[in-house]
Amino acid sequence: MRTRAALLMLVASLWLPCAGLGAEEQTLSAATVDRFAALALACVHAEYPNKLSHVLNSDADVAPPRELTPAFYGCFDWHSSVHGHWLLARLARLHPEAEFAAAARAALAASLSAERLQAEAAYLAGEGRESFERPYGLAWLLCLAEELRAWDDEQAQAWAANLAPLEREAAARLKAWLPKLHYPIRAGEHSQTAFAFGLILDWARAAGDDEMLTLVTGRSLAFHLADEACPLAYEPSGQDFLSPCLAEADLMRRILPPRQFAPWLAAFLPGIPADGGAGWLPVAVVTDRADGKLAHLDGLNLSRAWMLEGILGGLPADDPRRGALQAAAAAHRAAGLAAVTGEHYAGGHWLGSFATYLVTTKGIEGAFER
Repeated sequence: MRTRAALLMLVASLWLPCAGLGAEEQTLSAATVDRFAALALACVHAEYPNKLSHVLNSDADVAPPRELTPAFYGCFDWHSSVHGHWLLARLARLHPEAEFAAAARAALAASLSAERLQAEAAYLAGEGRESFERPYGLAWLLCLAEELRAWDDEQAQAWAANLAPLEREAAARLKAWLPKLHYPIRAGEHSQTAFAFGLILDWARAAGDDEMLTLVTGRSLAFHLADEACPLAYEPSGQDFLSPCLAEADLMRRILPPRQFAPWLAAFLPGIPADGGAGWLPVAVVTDRADGKLAHLDGLNLSRAWMLEGILGGLPADDPRRGALQAAAAAHRAAGLAAVTGEHYAGGHWLGSFATYLVTTKGIEGAFER
């Protein structure tokens, strides 16, 4: 097992020089960046196939996706469209001279117009849509807003201003919901709260929204500070793309300082070994990448990788579990990135965003300076 883990770590080193150190950008090949961008460019304005999450109040609410949500109607569903636009913004910001950058800017300009985003805000405020894309899609919307705000570019700042009314509405929806949420949602798909809380916390810190920061931190501590012995052996479920256990740990490392996070993690995930091996967390097996639900497991490998790297970065430098976390992260990174091919639209419309989140260390940069 040690030999296999070492090999996987070598493969992964082609993508990531050193995990968990908080660097904003990794050294990526031009071909890799172009490939991820191409996946988003191929879908952000592809209206069909489309899976709507749409409440009908009357016949008047029947309309094609491009009319219902004119900014985020592509990529099969609303949340995938949102994080597809985030992918384009992040990669264009980090790689402004790349071959894809002009096309990415054009796609963003087409979607993020004031008119289209005003229609999005009106849609979100519509009757019966109180739980629309909550929390996953709304958290990704805030992530997109955070990315645009961080981009020192006149056009990007104009897009951020256009997005601001929708950003405010998304934040207001979450603020109204959080005090009423009595239990965490420990699923492995869109409804999970731990992953969404992590994105929302990152946005709140970047936006200086103390109210949101207090709400999410308070809910996270109430839900998770006393948690112990998360049943990692029960994961994954057959169509997970997020790990309930690892996502919770990745959330708590955003809140607890390293010397407090380390003992919390020992109680929460007591099975992390000190032997430096990857065998404690086997890579998820995908049997059919043309099946959209089964293909979720490719996303699980990617999200597990970045969560493991986040957990690693939240621990003290002398923690004996670091080697095992690094080995497991490398194994999942290698498996997840190998699956980001675009061969099947079932994965191609969203896996590029997860790969970009991983290789650009989103959620890690600056997180360990507290």
